[in-house]
Amino acid sequence: MVIGTRLRDLREEKGLSQGDVEKSTGLLRCYISRIENGHTIPSLETLERFADALDVPLYKMFYTGNGEAPTPNLLRRKSLEELAAQPGEAGEDARFLMQFNNALAQLGEPDRDVVLTLAKKLAAR
Repeated sequence: MVIGTRLRDLREEKGLSQGDVEKSTGLLRCYISRIENGHTIPSLETLERFADALDVPLYKMFYTGNGEAPTPNLLRRKSLEELAAQPGEAGEDARFLMQFNNALAQLGEPDRDVVLTLAKKLAAR
């Protein structure tokens, strides 16, 4: 897929002219034309400006299907409980964090602040 063609299609679906996009993004109309005709590849910042101007989420610039874009299972974040169930070092670290979280929950506010301040200082080293 050529990104410029997709941008033009999205713009035309919204009934906007290049001038309308120019006004809302601050990008020059000649630059918008160069992108749409495939002469220039836009940066991520420029794509974000287009998404705002067209009032679409950024993924719509790349996804042509209907509805929400499918999210691969690899990108789904696992919960701490799921990580704790894993064997090995990853599971061990997750179990430690769960214990630490439970211990912090039992402390009063002043004691929790002391522990968190200490943890920040240790992490900064």
